[in-house]
Amino acid sequence: MSVKGPRVGLFVTCLVDLFRPTVGFAAVKLLEDAGCTVEVPPTQVCCGQPSYNSGDRSDTRAIARNVFQAFDGFDYVVAPSGSCAGMIREHYPELFADDPDTMPRAHHLAKRTYELVSFLVDVLGVKNVQARYDGTVTYHDSCSGLRELGVKAQPRALLAGVEGLALKELPGAETCCGFGGTFCVKYPEISNRMVGDKARDVAKTGADTLLAGDLGCLMNMAGKFTRDGVDVKVRHVAEVLAGMTGDVPPIGRAK
Repeated sequence: MSVKGPRVGLFVTCLVDLFRPTVGFAAVKLLEDAGCTVEVPPTQVCCGQPSYNSGDRSDTRAIARNVFQAFDGFDYVVAPSGSCAGMIREHYPELFADDPDTMPRAHHLAKRTYELVSFLVDVLGVKNVQARYDGTVTYHDSCSGLRELGVKAQPRALLAGVEGLALKELPGAETCCGFGGTFCVKYPEISNRMVGDKARDVAKTGADTLLAGDLGCLMNMAGKFTRDGVDVKVRHVAEVLAGMTGDVPPIGRAK
């Protein structure tokens, strides 16, 4: 008699849906390989972080209620993004702290929500993946994943088992890349200086590929690399762990 794995609702994220669907497919593969039943609720929308960061609590609550409904009934909710997972896990309970009718629902969703690689390692106990990537990579720790969710060792543990891959640690790996959602729009000069510092640090490692777990960070850094002529490929860590890099160009590059 086979034992069914957990039923997981994949929170795809806006950026993955619009700019890099391959990350979503990679997430599904990793979760299914780990024994999960994965579904992608068709009614899911943005997590509400842009409006939340802009101070619009009313619209953010309306968005959150849609997320409650879309992901009701799943054992877990998993996102290939520390930023979106952090929004749901850490900020939804705060958002409804003064609403006793909705607060239990926010807490129930929050405790079931995880960033993808953290879920694989910390919840499912995955220790190795069947993947190969021939190259030297370095890794950027996104702010939300690191500081809100404690995502640090988990991606490195799985990358250590990828055949052909060598990891060179990035000086300032925990320093913000300057994206910060609406931050890069509100403070473009500061953001550009921050991502410029990051680009120089990446180049110093000698790595040919930069990995991270948040597409916003990756798109920001890929754009800077292109503008400054830094010859480093940029990929979401899920693509490498799932072995889905052969037919997909790096972020920011055409085939």
